[in-house]
Amino acid sequence: MYIILVYDVDSDRVSKVCKYLRQHLTWVQNSVFEGEISTGRLARVKSDLRKLTQSDYDSVLIYQLESPKWLNKETIGIEKNEMSNLL
Repeated sequence: MYIILVYDVDSDRVSKVCKYLRQHLTWVQNSVFEGEISTGRLARVKSDLRKLTQSDYDSVLIYQLESPKWLNKETIGIEKNEMSNLL
């Protein structure tokens, strides 16, 4: 599946959350990640994010699409981190 993950966490936790998410998804913009992910891996990411964040203060939104072909993304201005299939 393809996901877009957006987070708003306390400044004390931003770097930890960002560093963790870079291991699993592509950084797109400040506090925004996206990419293909398996159901099992998504479950692990959610579990780990629960440990890294505080549910009474922080917020994480995850939008799920069955495939990126259903995503119509338009960028106005600069592309902060272009998506690439190159490893």
